[in-house]
Amino acid sequence: MIKVLFVCLGNICRSTMAEFVMKDLVNKAGLADNFHIESAATSRYEIGNDTDPRAKRKLTEMGVPFTRRAARQMTKADYKEFDYIIGMEDDNIRNIMKIIGSDPQNKVSKLLDFAGRNEDIADPWYTGNFDETWDDVLEGCTALLDKLKLKGEIYG
Repeated sequence: MIKVLFVCLGNICRSTMAEFVMKDLVNKAGLADNFHIESAATSRYEIGNDTDPRAKRKLTEMGVPFTRRAARQMTKADYKEFDYIIGMEDDNIRNIMKIIGSDPQNKVSKLLDFAGRNEDIADPWYTGNFDETWDDVLEGCTALLDKLKLKGEIYG
């Protein structure tokens, strides 16, 4: 079982979008039994809140199923629990490192790193551009799944 945790500032836009996109990709590939996928925040700003309605609209528009959820803050224990801890931007990575202390197993990365792009995924809560966030999240999640297949961690 590969355990993936997507992380952003509030856990209501980017990380939840990535969570549901990745779940959809692995379901469509027939690989859902190989994964446990969650998302979390680095902050406490949105704890308990559901996914942003604008993110839900974009997921619906793109045919990606989602469920009601409650934002949660990442904890130090998540480092032990998850194989991949994936932030959306450099600020997320810095805050993840503050939470976990260090990354001796190299579990922490940015989502677009998997697509060969050392770039941040812009926060649509501020930009309002959920289309751009969708494109980047889909590209990153697709590249992550492809990488896992290439590494032989999963087959399909």
